Amino acid sequence: MVIDSLCSQSRGQNITIACFYFDFASQKEQSPGSILGSLLKQLVFGLEEIPEEILEVYRDRKNAIGGQGPQISEVLKMLQIATARKRAFIFIDAVDECATEHQVKLLNSLNQLLQQSPDTRIFVTGRPHILPEIERCLAWRVTNISISPKRDDMVTYLHSRLAADRTPSAMDSTLKADIMTKVLGDISKTYVEAATLWGLPHVLR
Repeated sequence: MVIDSLCSQSRGQNITIACFYFDFASQKEQSPGSILGSLLKQLVFGLEEIPEEILEVYRDRKNAIGGQGPQISEVLKMLQIATARKRAFIFIDAVDECATEHQVKLLNSLNQLLQQSPDTRIFVTGRPHILPEIERCLAWRVTNISISPKRDDMVTYLHSRLAADRTPSAMDSTLKADIMTKVLGDISKTYVEAATLWGLPHVLR
């Protein structure tokens, strides 16, 4: 919803947007280099043309032995070049699902990007246990907002899913009531304890 909202607000403006979603099942593939590379690709796609400095790096790497990809330091420089052309908004979802050995390197890389690109805004979501690490790596730049779903919204969503069930004969009113009670109870506990969202100050300004 945040990404869709910003995309709508930014039409016709000099803004480029990139996002990344962490998946626990793909931790091995989601290294800091691949994450930053994905963000770079999206930001460059939002430019009118690829900056010559970025093309040069890829030409050099293409000619390197084995066709080795850019190092993180090079990707950061290219991100700085891309964000200098247009104001950038970067969204990173479920950062707590990032492999523990990669979290600090990723957050430090984002901190470097922010230092070199002060107009860039980064919006990060994750569960509360990773907040201390985010605050440590990004220092004063963090604004922390706790969120939780409204019960009425959850009830409406569950009713719509149950109504769309393909085997209605297998579910009587008692089973439906049990599902509502169990799921609503579990979701409420999870979100009250765990749902926290982080973004930099004035993320949408």
